[in-house]
Amino acid sequence: MVKEIEKAGFPVVQMCNLIPVAETVGANRIVPTISIPYPLGDPATSAETQWKLRYHRVGVALDALTSDIEEQTVFKVRV
Repeated sequence: MVKEIEKAGFPVVQMCNLIPVAETVGANRIVPTISIPYPLGDPATSAETQWKLRYHRVGVALDALTSDIEEQTVFKVRV
């Protein structure tokens, strides 16, 4: 689906934790997430920590949308 949307001229960022799968299906802009049940959070942490984590990951995704890329790119995130 990601490739078809990009063919129409819209940049897409795939946020996922299974990076090899995203690469195999051809996603061009990939932002790693935390886990399958909680891609943008960790319920074992405080609400403030979760908010910071989400804010950072979504910021990376927005930066990825505006990046000119020539090949598949996995964008770096803070741990």
